[in-house]
Amino acid sequence: MILEIANLIVQPSQQPAYEAAFKQAVPLIANSHGYIRHELHRCVETPGRYMLFVWWQTLEDHTKGFRGSAAYQEWRTLLHRFYSPGFVVEHYNLVNASPE
Repeated sequence: MILEIANLIVQPSQQPAYEAAFKQAVPLIANSHGYIRHELHRCVETPGRYMLFVWWQTLEDHTKGFRGSAAYQEWRTLLHRFYSPGFVVEHYNLVNASPE
């Protein structure tokens, strides 16, 4: 399993519109092959900062499958206009976790 983490910056005045667009975009990613689940977190201390966590079965499910799809083009149209100055996406493997 791969964890995608995206560090996103949105103009604070655009937060409500971004969150509404994100809700609209959820089915685009949720219906993608290899998608497991996601979480979008808004920073408490820094207005406009978000962290998006997406769990994928494989790295290729995200980088080739989703990013190479028509659904991703719709995702970009809905969401990428909000990111200022842009965003950073990295992928992680689990090393250690607390017991359930």
